[in-house]
Amino acid sequence: MTPVSVAVLVSGGGTNLQALLDALGGGAVARIARVVSSRGDAAALERARRAGVPVEVLTDPADPAEVVRAVGDAGLVVLAGYLKRVPPAAVARFRWRVINIHPALLPAFGGDGMYGRRVHEAVLASGAALSGATVHYVDEEYDRGPILAQWPVPVRADDTPDSLAARVLEVEHRLLPAAVLALARLGVPERPVRLSVRGSTFVTGETVAVDLDTAADWRTGGPADG
Repeated sequence: MTPVSVAVLVSGGGTNLQALLDALGGGAVARIARVVSSRGDAAALERARRAGVPVEVLTDPADPAEVVRAVGDAGLVVLAGYLKRVPPAAVARFRWRVINIHPALLPAFGGDGMYGRRVHEAVLASGAALSGATVHYVDEEYDRGPILAQWPVPVRADDTPDSLAARVLEVEHRLLPAAVLALARLGVPERPVRLSVRGSTFVTGETVAVDLDTAADWRTGGPADG
């Protein structure tokens, strides 16, 4: 099996990038071929350099031609804390091959401007009993692409935005690599698939074990062709 070439887009510290670097290891199933940043001072770039992964900084993240060139021949594009909108022409070029991690259970608490601490503040203000992490396909609208995988995190009575963010981030660090590896094993299908959770869907302790089952067709809920 030829490893799937992965391009990771970043804007900040890169903890989800680090989770991917750690999980993909030797790259038998998927390998990170390049890291592309919207900012030259993003700490994620140093993580990539330490791992020996080529890096590039976008001059204009709104330029679809530059984004497409930077991503190159990647079979899968992963947004890991990337805070810029991917230009529609670039989304179209990599249709169903661009995914994003979001720190809530979409479609709630998503959209333009909903990132980082703002998301967790909104969850707590709403009184929701559950939050979590969502991996979804990227389309032309913020956080509106088909959902690939989700993992819930209960909201505690004494939660603050910071405490909730920390627990959700721990799940993100498990969910995103699991979703990338599952897609790679499927050969990155040319249509959206949905990954289901195997076993308990709740994070009840401090140890997070994310286990995703066989992909399913998001339109029918049935098994994917593959």
